[in-house]
Amino acid sequence: MAKPSLPQGTRDFAADVVRKRTYILGAIKNIFERYGFEPLETPAMENLDTLMGKYGEEGDKLIFKILNNGINDPKNIEKSKAGFEKVLEGKSSSDLTERALKYDLTIPFARHVAMNHGKITFPYRRYQVQPVWRADRPQKGRYREFTQCDVDVVGSNALLNEVELCNVYHEVFIQLGLINYELKINSRKILTALATLCGGASKLIDITIAIDKLDKIGLDKVKEELLQRELNEAQISIIEKYLLITGTNEEKLEQITLLLAHIETGKKGIEEITYIYKQASNTNLQIDFTLARGLNYYTGIIFEAKAPAEVKMGSIGGGGRYDDLTGLFDVPGIPGVGISFGVDRIYDVLEELKLFPTEVQAGTTAIFFNMGEKESLFAFSMMQQLRGKGISCELYHEFSKIHKQFSYAEKKKIRYAIIIGSKEMEQNYCLVKDLNTGLQEVVLFEKLFDFFNK
Repeated sequence: MAKPSLPQGTRDFAADVVRKRTYILGAIKNIFERYGFEPLETPAMENLDTLMGKYGEEGDKLIFKILNNGINDPKNIEKSKAGFEKVLEGKSSSDLTERALKYDLTIPFARHVAMNHGKITFPYRRYQVQPVWRADRPQKGRYREFTQCDVDVVGSNALLNEVELCNVYHEVFIQLGLINYELKINSRKILTALATLCGGASKLIDITIAIDKLDKIGLDKVKEELLQRELNEAQISIIEKYLLITGTNEEKLEQITLLLAHIETGKKGIEEITYIYKQASNTNLQIDFTLARGLNYYTGIIFEAKAPAEVKMGSIGGGGRYDDLTGLFDVPGIPGVGISFGVDRIYDVLEELKLFPTEVQAGTTAIFFNMGEKESLFAFSMMQQLRGKGISCELYHEFSKIHKQFSYAEKKKIRYAIIIGSKEMEQNYCLVKDLNTGLQEVVLFEKLFDFFNK
């Protein structure tokens, strides 16, 4: 008999975890709605050609492909084996796989906009909270199935959208207690100007893929990778100078102006970053020219949100402007910008910093002890009245020793125990014990709701 197990990089969520996740999602959705965004949901799977080629060289490798029906048919072992091998080698064709689990929420959103652009009122402000899947190596803060929360504006070129998204990040993180979060910002236009300075815009992908690994592998390894990508020593020297830009936001802007402002694309990118920095000065915004986000569809401002420095965690959010994303689906001319929240990582950060409020973990408010058949039926009637008034409660499932019922309540972190025996039924009262403090009170039946509503 097979031992029960989970696929690597996936998890079950017990009640305490679900409640904490609901707390995070509730805070995020509340602010999304406050800013006038409306919800959207898309399928778990997309056609493979919808996803492939949209995430860059590294991202495409992490897409979970779904084999067509019959490929893994045990009646055709040789075909099945050949099919698996081809998919693993990246040589999949439509007879092997035509669908894949969605890698993120942005491309499916772009596909939705492209399919429905004639019906949508622009600017279209949408948010989306759903699971996504990536064939990544599981580790702390990195899962193969995880939840993303995206918020986007499409149909507008206004940089005020980027300013607004900075404020969305700020309000969410402050509400969750992440006071010292970091919000890093850069521009793909600046990176394009850097590529132009290093031989041409065609080198942008090679440069951004290498720079995107800076935090993981360090500057020397990035330089080695750039050599392998056929950049020469002079070009790598320019990139190194770029990556070593430091100081305050103002000092960084001065240095980048000296390096790239003579290139038109660079000048435009610097102007955009300067505007956003000044308008979103109330947030924890940090200009970081090492930020690359190696996704092909970004064309302007890019964001990355990071947890407070005392937590060793990667990004907890990111996004950017993608002015031609729907052009990938033959619907050009719809500009867009969006950001994403990494709910699973935010959960880990709040847990490590002990930032979840105590009341978040509360489930059942009160338990009625089972004191016998007649008493339990009476208690059931009282319980239904409380439930009808919004008090969460339950009745112990069978008549049992009192210490066993107390033990059950304590394990489930139920705060109040309500005891109604034959004497209490006759005299129209119950005993209510606070299991946190040990205090016990006599409460008349007609005052029971008031006790929990005080």
